[in-house]
Amino acid sequence: MKIDGIAYRSVWVDAEDGWSVRIFDQTKLPWELDILRLTNVDQTAHAIKSMQVRGAPLIGAVAAYGVCLALREDASSDAMERDCAMLAATRPTAVNLRWAIERMLARLRNTRPENRVAAAYDEAARICDEDAAQCEAIGRYGADLIAGASAAKGGGRVNVLTHCNAGWLATVDWGTAIAPIYRAHERGIDVHVWVDETRPRNQGAALTAFELGSHGIAHTVIADNAGGHLMQHGQVDLAIVGTDRVTRTGDVANKIGTYLKALAAHDNNVPFWVALPSTTIDWAVSDGVAEIPIEERSAAEVTHLTGRTAAGDLATIQVTAPGSPAANPAFDVTPARLVTGLITERGRCAASAEGLLSLFPERR
Repeated sequence: MKIDGIAYRSVWVDAEDGWSVRIFDQTKLPWELDILRLTNVDQTAHAIKSMQVRGAPLIGAVAAYGVCLALREDASSDAMERDCAMLAATRPTAVNLRWAIERMLARLRNTRPENRVAAAYDEAARICDEDAAQCEAIGRYGADLIAGASAAKGGGRVNVLTHCNAGWLATVDWGTAIAPIYRAHERGIDVHVWVDETRPRNQGAALTAFELGSHGIAHTVIADNAGGHLMQHGQVDLAIVGTDRVTRTGDVANKIGTYLKALAAHDNNVPFWVALPSTTIDWAVSDGVAEIPIEERSAAEVTHLTGRTAAGDLATIQVTAPGSPAANPAFDVTPARLVTGLITERGRCAASAEGLLSLFPERR
């Protein structure tokens, strides 16, 4: 995707040295475009844990390159297993992280230590290229939904509600939930996005709005609690969100607040779609509420906000009463019964075991 006319992916190998890894520091967007250089596995783990990179597909891709950086320092089997376990522990909810590390290990365990670095970079590049291709396909299949909504309105504007950030900043390129919007925009469809601010961390107000604005797509940032009101008044044609883990039965774990949006959509007959690459499906889990671990993040994300002052400076302020404790579950689970359908790189399906198996019959 593009920023000021320059094409970027969300992670790439430095073109000058050929081995260090470049990422955007997403904690500084949209105020500052800071490109970080990762040179070792500890920096990579910190980038994932601190949410300098976030989004299930992207943290998997960055972790894959973290393995590459680890092997540059020590390619022995013991060190490799230790470093991979450390990376896997950085974020517990998103399944892509574990998937990417397991894929790297599957290749590297069968590679001689002296050949592991080259093999690791090759495998990480494959993971990135595949993710970009999957997300581009998600965009095509999802854009058809937006086109259908436009046709039903006689070519009128389509209002899409999204939650959190599931654009190219959350993946290697294109995004998941935002990819259909990019594709619809390219087709000339009049599309407008309601962007949930997405407390805490405000990924919608900061990252999704930044992406859409950079791409010239009409959008409006709203408070998280405004979505139901807009649905009641016919101002939302469909909702599309991303996900960090999907069970084999179609339950969906995503940024906290997604479940409430799905309830409101169900009550107002608004289609509620979830976009994901197949790497986000956890085929070993069937009950999302009971089995998906929910990350509990720092209370400071709830008690404090960072933004730009009237003078143009960045400042962090406290928004809660002094001494009041805060809880910060980072995700919730939306049961499959509230999900209209899933958008994957192989097409769309019902949010159910049979729906997923219709697209992925090899998993039967």
